[in-house]
Amino acid sequence: MSAPVLALSGLTRHFGGLVALDALDMRVERGQIVGLIGPNGSGKTTSFNVLTGIYAASAGRAEFLGRDITNLRAQAVYEAGIARTFQRSRLCLPLSIFDNIMVGNHKRLARGLWFNLFRRAALRAQIEGAFEEARELVRVFDAPLADRMFDAVGALPMIDRRRIEICRALISRPQLLLLDEPSAGMTEEETRELMDDILEIRGRIEGLSIVIIEHEMGVIERITERCVVLNFGRKIAEGTYRQVAAERQVQEAYLGVE
Repeated sequence: MSAPVLALSGLTRHFGGLVALDALDMRVERGQIVGLIGPNGSGKTTSFNVLTGIYAASAGRAEFLGRDITNLRAQAVYEAGIARTFQRSRLCLPLSIFDNIMVGNHKRLARGLWFNLFRRAALRAQIEGAFEEARELVRVFDAPLADRMFDAVGALPMIDRRRIEICRALISRPQLLLLDEPSAGMTEEETRELMDDILEIRGRIEGLSIVIIEHEMGVIERITERCVVLNFGRKIAEGTYRQVAAERQVQEAYLGVE
């Protein structure tokens, strides 16, 4: 059997005496969309931060395609093929759509003073190719938006900003995409449209695996094949949305049952 795209074994993160992530075991198979859910402060974003090198793991192991990536620096995790978005937008609002997307593409671009100064034709070809790739990626999400590649991101509505953030993550051609609250700040209709976009892009990019943190349970039910539920940093349930939603622990921790 081939190795899973992602395998976490006992992944733990302490902040002093606080256990923010407590021995998390989790697997993501190729092509899956997995939901990571739980109440605020349950360790969801912490798990992303440990996995992507923002925080060091206090214990445990993270494997990506069979390779140990525990405690690699963030750049090395990105180079390995994992990309992410953040709950709070990290777009540079004065820059254009194209410029913001290119921030996520630096591992695939030739760089260096010699190349930029003396291989001008190659540099031009590289930029033109990157532009077309970025525009086609945006077109999957929203065709009219793809004709506005030099518009400032700050002029866009929230749903288009979220689309650009996801395009910025996808332009590096990752094998694992981590989405942290992609619907934050959006209306119900915008959320539905963005989830359509995510399902569309997963269908177009062969083998792309996605882990999504999301508070909207309708989103989780609709787009995920499997869910992992956290509470106080520990995994309390795993299975399909219907399976985990039926568990008493999940109802008590997350769905408001006394």
